Amino acid sequence: MDTSEYLIKQDEKVELSNYNTHEKDCPSEDELREHLIPKSVEKLKELYTKLRAEEEKGIVVVLQAMDAAGKDEAISYIFSNLSAQGLKTTSFKKPTEEELKHDYLWRFHKGLPERGQIGIFNRSYYEEVIAPRVHDLLEETPLPNELIHENIWKFRYRQINEFERYLVENGFPVVKFFFNMSKEEQKERLLERMKNPEKNWEFSFNDVKERQHWEGYQDIFEDIINQTSTDYAPWYVLPADNEWYSRYIISEVMVEMLEKINPQYPAISGEEKKKLEEAIAALENE
Repeated sequence: MDTSEYLIKQDEKVELSNYNTHEKDCPSEDELREHLIPKSVEKLKELYTKLRAEEEKGIVVVLQAMDAAGKDEAISYIFSNLSAQGLKTTSFKKPTEEELKHDYLWRFHKGLPERGQIGIFNRSYYEEVIAPRVHDLLEETPLPNELIHENIWKFRYRQINEFERYLVENGFPVVKFFFNMSKEEQKERLLERMKNPEKNWEFSFNDVKERQHWEGYQDIFEDIINQTSTDYAPWYVLPADNEWYSRYIISEVMVEMLEKINPQYPAISGEEKKKLEEAIAALENE
């Protein structure tokens, strides 16, 4: 797979309407589910184990999408195959009263991984340049009046870019996935959740309410990708109508990212090696 087809390069001008939500020329669902994804996940597990053992770098994964686009399923089918000890998944919703008393990035620090971990943001700090714009919520937040002005979103884009650069330069690479789903596909998935008793628990009436702002969300997602896809923290735009193919892209991007990091098992030498040999001998002689 050539994952660069879905990579948004820095300073590239993106119009989401020009990006496929459905990939016609891709492997069948059976091929993806039974062969390609399992093979990719096995490679991911091997590299991830080395990342955990080495404990030098951690990875930040950002998942952003409209409701029902497949974020949770990507976590279930790809990342849940990795050892839970080094996997950190955090979902973010409306800020609490305590969180609103801090700067807008403060609450997201708790989702950051340790070295040797992968931290998954199921929604993320990008919510702070999405929901307040769609629903005009800035006046409801306890911001000083002088901070609420026409350039606030440009300022936040800059701050987010600098935050991600800070993470990368401190050994925490960042990769971001946008699930580019069509409005028609969302309709079908929401109806499935509403009509199927076994999926009713996945449905929220707010999903239908938010759908009324579809065009506003698309404009903002497009703006976000244009302003914040950088060489050091890129966005990948997934054809999210193809759920299994999108999962395959994510798995392959993660493999490529880990191959670039090239983690290694720690080598034991000197005094530690001597102690190890003594411990082996002691156990074998029991």
